[in-house]
Amino acid sequence: MNFKSEPSKIVGIIQARMGSTRLPGKVLAEIRGRPMLWRVVQRTLAAETLDEVIVATTTQSSDDVIVSFCRDNRVGCFRGGEEDVLDRYYRAALQQKADAVVRITSDCPLIDPQIVDRVVRAFLQGDCDYASNCMTRTYPRGLDTEVMTFQALQRAWSEATEPFQRAHVTPYIYQNPTQFKILSVTGERDYSAYRWTVDTPEDLEFVRAVYDRLPDEKFLWDEVLRLMESEPELAEINRRIAQKAIHEG
Repeated sequence: MNFKSEPSKIVGIIQARMGSTRLPGKVLAEIRGRPMLWRVVQRTLAAETLDEVIVATTTQSSDDVIVSFCRDNRVGCFRGGEEDVLDRYYRAALQQKADAVVRITSDCPLIDPQIVDRVVRAFLQGDCDYASNCMTRTYPRGLDTEVMTFQALQRAWSEATEPFQRAHVTPYIYQNPTQFKILSVTGERDYSAYRWTVDTPEDLEFVRAVYDRLPDEKFLWDEVLRLMESEPELAEINRRIAQKAIHEG
């Protein structure tokens, strides 16, 4: 079933919390003088297709610092449940009157606005309920962008029952291709072996190394690729880090 109508308001929602199993407090870890969340917000704001960008954090007192960060940086903020991230996204989208939602996670400080725009434009042109560049991976992990209609998000919120479906927001949608029209966005070459997300100290070390080597903070992903090609040893910093399965939370 296709819920798609042309969206008039596209909202980027960045999920963020201080709690992290492998690297607590990572969202505010410093990367060349700025918190990681600042990097994610600024790079997401550079996407041309988004009408608004907000941070969705939790009601836990430990996340008061994220609310303060948003206030100090004039970024919209929504607070919801810690474990049921799907509910947090749904209520944030409802509050912002979003017609379509772009899901970004706060552990992706190399998120690329051009990639975000590419996935959003594919979604708009594809007459679909959900589009993503991380179902069939060709982009480095850490450039993940998911776009969905508000109606698809609402249906997932209403019908998803498995804990991992609530914790990861979108599995109910992409695991039910007979109920939703789904579009996979892929690149021309496969760079999926690269790990550009931050979940461990090694990941953070890698991202800091990238920022230290690229003086223009508005660098795009192809510049990071060229850096990786010129300094292949950078990939060794976090090559052995295994990504957690979605069932692990």
